[in-house]
Amino acid sequence: MNKTYHHPVQIYYEDTDHSGVVYHPNFLKYFERAREHVIDSNRLDKLWRENGLGFAVYKANMTFQDGVEFAEICDIRTTYQIDGKYKTLWRQEVWRPGATKAAVIGDIEMVCLDKNKRLQPLPESILKTLLGE
Repeated sequence: MNKTYHHPVQIYYEDTDHSGVVYHPNFLKYFERAREHVIDSNRLDKLWRENGLGFAVYKANMTFQDGVEFAEICDIRTTYQIDGKYKTLWRQEVWRPGATKAAVIGDIEMVCLDKNKRLQPLPESILKTLLGE
């Protein structure tokens, strides 16, 4: 899918290290929040409660090109594609205000699992959402 989703993230002091730059694992939280906004929290909750299905990160690759600092409001730009029956691929980028390139790039692979952590096909309701139907 080529559509880019935007999600603003305020950088709080608690997100940073001693130098005022975001501590690198926090970008995974920002990416998670942005993905949740793409799919919808209520839809994910309903899927878990009614069908016992959820999503887990299978693989994450992150590239750090610039430091993100305390008090900035960054734009998390998200695109995705469906990769077969079980997996989605997400490209997520953190853009600082006025930047000409992404500060952080994350390539995240997600899989669908049941409550017993067994791989499951992507549910129709999620596929419809992701495919824009």
